[in-house]
Amino acid sequence: QVQPVESGGGLVQSGGSLKLSCTTSANISKASAMDWYRQTPGKQRELVATITKSGMISYGPSVRGRFTISRNAAKNTVYLQMNDLKPEDTATYYCNVLMGNHNYLGQGTQVTVVS
Repeated sequence: QVQPVESGGGLVQSGGSLKLSCTTSANISKASAMDWYRQTPGKQRELVATITKSGMISYGPSVRGRFTISRNAAKNTVYLQMNDLKPEDTATYYCNVLMGNHNYLGQGTQVTVVS
């Protein structure tokens, strides 16, 4: 079962940090890529960070330098460390696993940043 499950969201003050986790029962070493997206009501989903099977990493321009994506293959888990959070980072954060040409999107975890 590939279905990813996110955790770690919550309420934090501006300038604070949170670490999100995305866990799946599938072997993430076989995933072509794993991504973090975020979305707020009325807006398009935004790609936050990606880590590919080969370990290549990329970030969206609004989070570069503040967020870090990483993975632990032994735990089949991908993380998103978020530092220096801003109110505009408030969103539901989703984990996506690309495996076998299929995308598997989690249910999301809410991050709320207050000033």
